[in-house]
Formats: sequence, structure tokens, C-alpha cells
Amino acid sequence: MMKKLLLICIVIMSVFTRAQPFTLKSVGEPKEFSLQIYYGRAGKGAFVQYKGQKGIIPLQIKSVTTDSTGRSDGQPDFTSYVWDEMADGKVNGTYRLTEGLRQISDVSYERKKDGKKFKLVMTEDKSEVYDGVNKYFLNGVMISFNHFYSDDLSFKYADGSYFTTILPSIDNPDAARQSIIDDYNFDGYDDIAFSIPDAGMGVYRTFTIWLYNPAVKRFEELKEPDYSQSQCSCLCDVSIDKSKKLLNTGCRGGARWWQDTYRFGKNGTLKWVHSKEETEK
Repeated sequence: MMKKLLLICIVIMSVFTRAQPFTLKSVGEPKEFSLQIYYGRAGKGAFVQYKGQKGIIPLQIKSVTTDSTGRSDGQPDFTSYVWDEMADGKVNGTYRLTEGLRQISDVSYERKKDGKKFKLVMTEDKSEVYDGVNKYFLNGVMISFNHFYSDDLSFKYADGSYFTTILPSIDNPDAARQSIIDDYNFDGYDDIAFSIPDAGMGVYRTFTIWLYNPAVKRFEELKEPDYSQSQCSCLCDVSIDKSKKLLNTGCRGGARWWQDTYRFGKNGTLKWVHSKEETEK
């Protein structure tokens, strides 16, 4: 149990230290400019918006590397991201950024047409009022939600239409909502999931998953499976096995930990495969 609780604390801390967006400004340029950058786990769902501009510029993750060499000395990991700036389906430039526990550094932008490099630094722009809304740009859709203060979730589609809904509420005021971008149904398109601590002891997290449907270019909520054969009656501690195209869930029942495994059927619904007891390490 202690390891589970420790994991939850780490997750919450990672959310706090990755509050979005980051506001960046240029350094050493005759005409200073600033922008905001948004991104999710593993650098996915990223985009930038320049101050004074209404439009956004999508970013496509190119590489993510983590430096953990200082961990033995009690230092935090440093994660470095490289994104391609996309314009009309073509690479227009490259952004680079390194994220530590409480700050970001080594931020730059390289313009492709002439190779010019711009140095950027994080700043607190007093003119920007942060409304607590987190945003991802995924599959051409703007997704807006909140890690802490609200349960609202909205999707703004390319045709200008909106879909709004309410996410499950967080019972613990000290907890945070986690957001994860991944391909949960193995169709080649990234989906988005939101998780919160369970309403009991908070030793596992319950998931709400929204799958992207490329046929209609919309996000659709994943329907929960038939739990009649499973040990867990929830989508909890969800993980995916990409090599076998399986979705695993886990929960605690009494003094035991269980893992249920599911596979997506032809109609897109989850089908139970098997369950097994897990030994806590």
C-alpha cells in the first residue's frame, strides 16, 4: 500500500510542477516577442500561441529524452523535448525545451527557412491572467479541461462546433486530476484519458477515457465493459500492452490486488480476457 500511496503523491506533484501553459519571451532580439506553450505527457498534444495572435501553431513531438544521472545525488530528472512546428502540413521550425522539477530551461526556437536560432526564457507575464484551464491540441481538436478547480471538459472541432461535458469530481480537495494522451484502442490515433483517486482510500485511480473516432473526426467516451467476469468493477489504474493490444485495469478488493485484462472487439467494445491476482512488491 505504501508504494501505491507514494506513486499517487508523485503523480500529484508532477501535475503541480507542470502547470500549463508556460509563458516564454525572446532574449536578445531587437523586437521582443512572447508566446505560451502547452503540452501533455510525453510532449503530446502540444501547441504554441504567440502574444497578440488569435491563432495557434500545432507542434509535433519529435523526441523526448530523460536525464536521470543526478538521481543518486537526490537531484530531479530532467526531461528534454524537441517539437517540429507545423504549418500547412510542413515543418516550419523546431522548438526545444528542458523541464526540471520546478522550472524549464534551455528553451529555443530554430526557424527552418534560414536556420536562425532564437533563445527563449520562461517568464511570468503579469498581463496574462491564468484562468486555470489546461489545453491540448490533439488530432486537430482543441481539448480544454482543468486539473484542479473544475470538472468541465470541452472539445472544439475544426468545423467550429463544440461539445461540452462534465468529468467525475475529485472527492479529495488535496488531490489532482491527471491527464494522459495515448492510443488506448490501438487504431493509430491518440486518445485522451483523465484519472482521479478512487473515492475510498485513494490507493488507485479511476479513469474516464475519450477515444478519437477518425471516421467522424470526433472524440467519443469509452463505454465501460461488462464486469460480470472481472474482479474490478471500474476502469482503474489503466495501462496498455501495445505489443498484444490489450488493456489492463487494476484495483484492490479486500486485502488483494487484482488485474483484469480486456481486448477491444470488432464493435469497439471491451471484452474481458482474464483476471489474475497481483502480488504487491
